[in-house]
Amino acid sequence: MGEDLSTGRSTDRDTPVLGRPTTTTPVTSQLREAVSRRLHADAELAAARVDRAALRRAVARALAAEGVVVAPEVWARLVRDLVDELGGLGPLEALLRDPGVTDVMVNGAEEIHVERHGRLEAVAGGFEDDAHLTRVLARTLGPLGARLDRAHPFVDAVLPTGIRLHAILPPLAERPTVTLRRVPAVVPSWEELADAGSVPAAARELLLEAVADRRNVAVCGRAGVGKTTLLARLLAEVGTDRVVVIEDAPELRCPAAHSVHLRTRPATPDGVGAVDVADLVRNALRMRPDRLVVGEVRGAEVADLLQAMNTGHDGSMTTIHANGPREAIVRVEGMALLAGVPLSAARAQVAAALDLVVALDRDGQGRRRVAGVVALRARSGDTEVEEVWSCP
Repeated sequence: MGEDLSTGRSTDRDTPVLGRPTTTTPVTSQLREAVSRRLHADAELAAARVDRAALRRAVARALAAEGVVVAPEVWARLVRDLVDELGGLGPLEALLRDPGVTDVMVNGAEEIHVERHGRLEAVAGGFEDDAHLTRVLARTLGPLGARLDRAHPFVDAVLPTGIRLHAILPPLAERPTVTLRRVPAVVPSWEELADAGSVPAAARELLLEAVADRRNVAVCGRAGVGKTTLLARLLAEVGTDRVVVIEDAPELRCPAAHSVHLRTRPATPDGVGAVDVADLVRNALRMRPDRLVVGEVRGAEVADLLQAMNTGHDGSMTTIHANGPREAIVRVEGMALLAGVPLSAARAQVAAALDLVVALDRDGQGRRRVAGVVALRARSGDTEVEEVWSCP
């Protein structure tokens, strides 16, 4: 006999319900396993490409076959949670459905934090245990060809939804630790950025003039201040120029009319086949770019990028992790030194290549904003930095 889970009364179903969904955690481990077994034998999933809609239908059939009888609103939630569990990131899917959430941080099964509207906060709920979290990660990463196990205890991947995922396992971390970052699906307009307090009108005019004049621009700031978002907005202003974009992961959804995306590739488990940013910069220079864009410069590729900026590829852009514009300049010079460029040449190349450094930060309310813009000029073998705009 089955059981009506909304009333506790028996039903005339022949197949017993495995596990009792509750108000707070409707998906029990027994029910999840039973539904998963039925999905393996589901004809629709076996015959067609699996998407969320097909998985939802298959889950509903499996629940019916298991004899689950609940109120309609509980049924809908049960199907949704099982689809999240068996085809997504489990309890993290509900957090990612909130458009205000940009980052999700998991420090073990039961400790989850999100960044919502620019502020960090802890959230209730989580995974059953660390083993449950690890199973969800392995199932999610498997179709992407990424491994996460004792032999490969960390991974960086981009999910089909565009979300960037980083995970690291013990013993490198105390607990399984996951960080998710959502890439905006649509590039915000200048008006939206102004309404959010991110880019005031005076800064917007300065940036639009820089793009029109084909000035080389670096956007700097700490993690999560909106560097990629501003870079995408600037690229929307380049007109018909051919733009070659180089990234580790597809975070920069380039709105330029004529753009080509190049992405790095990690080494295989055998340690071969890696393609890094420096390789792609050298390839991009043979692709007749009007503008070269590096999503983030962080290593030896800076030498090739500086040479490109100094040899006719005006209007190129990049982002740099740094606390401020002067720190960004020092960091670029340091990367050039690590690439084998002598100090005097590194300083001269940076001063000649970069025209503007745009610094981003957060205000007291956690809102992302343009904090200042500086211009670079080469003077007597050194770099002259002039502040051309700062946030009032």
